[in-house]
Amino acid sequence: MGITRSRLHKRRVTGGKRKIHQKKRKYELGRLPANTKLAPNDTRVSQIRTRGGNLKLRALRLDHGNFAWGSQSCTRKSRILDVVYNATSNELIRTKTLVKGAIVQIDSAPFRQWYFKHYGVVLGKRRATDKSGEVSETRKRRWASRMSQRGLEKPLEDQVKGGRVLAKIASRPGQVGRADGYILEGAELAFYLKATHKKKSKK
Repeated sequence: MGITRSRLHKRRVTGGKRKIHQKKRKYELGRLPANTKLAPNDTRVSQIRTRGGNLKLRALRLDHGNFAWGSQSCTRKSRILDVVYNATSNELIRTKTLVKGAIVQIDSAPFRQWYFKHYGVVLGKRRATDKSGEVSETRKRRWASRMSQRGLEKPLEDQVKGGRVLAKIASRPGQVGRADGYILEGAELAFYLKATHKKKSKK
């Protein structure tokens, strides 16, 4: 028997049983879940032909995605390091399953580099290879003009300095083959920091 999304097998709101008066329809078909896994240095995406000759991209394993930093209007490709929270089930955290709405930790290095290039401010430890001393006057003036936009909340700054930033996956890896999302900020960041802290304390 194929997987179907028909509701004929469900009871009515009143509790009565429905009579099944028709067979399964092609437009009601369902498929097995992708269960996209976080796998370091491994990306596997398969193509699935759908109705009308269209294609879906089913991600089976991913290790990176494009993440947006909303308050700074900056988007960078970054490695996904870990799955830390999922409102649906703790099982999805244990198995490191990437789904829409999952809270993940991503590498902050691309955003740290952008922040220095844009504002001239080093977040975290300065490396010996940094050539921040060799800066032109034009660039210094440009940095000075941007300083008024440089609002950065303390929890997020600490994360960027630490190398791991909390982000939320906004795309559907099992449907589009990508794990893109956005960095958590403000009240949303505070909520998920509290939620992840509770889970750690329970352990």
